[in-house]
Amino acid sequence: MTERKNTLVCTFDPQSPRITAYDIHEWIYKTMHFEGTDVVMVQVDGPRRQVYIKFKEYRRMQETLMSINGQGELRHSNGGHL
Repeated sequence: MTERKNTLVCTFDPQSPRITAYDIHEWIYKTMHFEGTDVVMVQVDGPRRQVYIKFKEYRRMQETLMSINGQGELRHSNGGHL
């Protein structure tokens, strides 16, 4: 079993529209304001409706959690919530 260090797990409503890789990319860099060097890897688990975001540094992950107060919002390209 691998250890998930510096990884933020985002879980989306199962009733929401399907999440595309493009939606996730836009959300990470435009809405969450991550720099290209902040994120090491992004993994999408479609069936579980989860996205794993692995950060290069623990500090940046903690800053992100504090800034969103543990909860963020992603809107679908049609304006609906994801």
